[in-house]
This record gives sequence, C-alpha cells and structure tokens, in this order.
Amino acid sequence: MSALGALAGEPRWVASVGALLDAVDAYLPVPERYVSGPFLMPVENVLTITGRGTVVTGAVERGQVRSGDAVEVIGLGATVASVVTGVETFGKTMERAEAGDNAALLLRGVRRHQVRRGQVVAAPGSLAAHRTFEASVYLLPAAEGGRRTDVRTGYRPQFFVRTADVAGMLDLGPDGVAAPGDRVSVTVELGQPVALEPGLGFAIREGGRTVGAGTVAALLD
Repeated sequence: MSALGALAGEPRWVASVGALLDAVDAYLPVPERYVSGPFLMPVENVLTITGRGTVVTGAVERGQVRSGDAVEVIGLGATVASVVTGVETFGKTMERAEAGDNAALLLRGVRRHQVRRGQVVAAPGSLAAHRTFEASVYLLPAAEGGRRTDVRTGYRPQFFVRTADVAGMLDLGPDGVAAPGDRVSVTVELGQPVALEPGLGFAIREGGRTVGAGTVAALLD
C-alpha cells in the first residue's frame, strides 16, 4: 500500500486505504458513551471572555448538556448554581455536548474566582462534595514505582480525584500500618471537600510519583 499514491489520487491506493480504514472500523469497537446518566464534567481549565463571562473546559464524563440547562459547580468550596448559556466543542458552537466530548461551557453569573480546576460541573442535585470516605486502596510496591517503607495511620499524601489534587490523611484502622504491595481498607479525610460518589477511582501521590490507587467504597459525611 502506498499512502503517497493515495494522496496523489491513484485509484489502486485510494481503494487500499479505504479497505484499511474499513478493517479498522470493523475490528475496533466504538466506545459506549454514558449519555443516559445525569450530566457531569470535571473542570480542567477556566477562562474569562470579556463581555461574556466565565468559561470552563473539560471532558464530559457522563450525560449531556445543552444551552439553557441549569447546572451546579461542586467541590473545593461552596456549591455555585448557574445556567449554561453556550456550548462549544473544538471551537465550534454546538447544540449540545455529551459524554466523551471535550467541551467549553459558558456559565451565567459565575465569577472567575468562584470556579477552578478540580471542581465539577454537574446536573443540580446529582452529586455532592465530601471530605471523609471509606476506600479500598492498593499500595504500589517499590518495583512498581511505589514506596519502599510502610504506611501508617496519619500518612498525608496527595489525592488525585478526577482533576482535583488535594491533600488528605489515611486512617488504616486497628492495625495502623500497611506495607507496599498490600491491598487495605482505609478511611480517608481530605483537606477540602471534593465531588465524590461510591465506585469513583483515585490516585495517591507522594513527591511527584504515584504510590497507590484506590476506589471510594462509602461516603461518611
């Protein structure tokens, strides 16, 4: 097959490229988009457009959103209610954005200081911010880039939850200690409230490296 020949319009090679793309489409399944759930988009970046307002960008995690929909900005402080007044994907104005899309949302009445990376934009009442939760945690061994020493109750790493990066503390229960390579049940207390729900995954980082991974099991506040 000749890509150069296809670019030149030679029928033989154009047909070959078409056959290759058909084979790829048949072999690779299209990811299922979770569009039926309530809207949720983690905030990755925040912009201010003079004369229009505050824009938040991110990848829509689930559901869909249209201009005119009511939303809430949740986490890292007080919840802020707003209305989406514009939806864009890749610089083009769209009727809606849905799960899997990278979107920019213009929020009515939201000031720049009220929203930041780590928060989420979600359907009203669908999600809440929490600080304390139970989790199942796997501590990476040194061979996988983790710690070489044990972790004890009171350990204070950074927790990466969606786009949020917050400090927190681990409580390892009665034993109070866990070794790298262990899978343990813990209680986590975050320094700031973050939008959480059971089943949500998170990473534990220390000194710029990932030392553990966990899943939220139950919310305690």
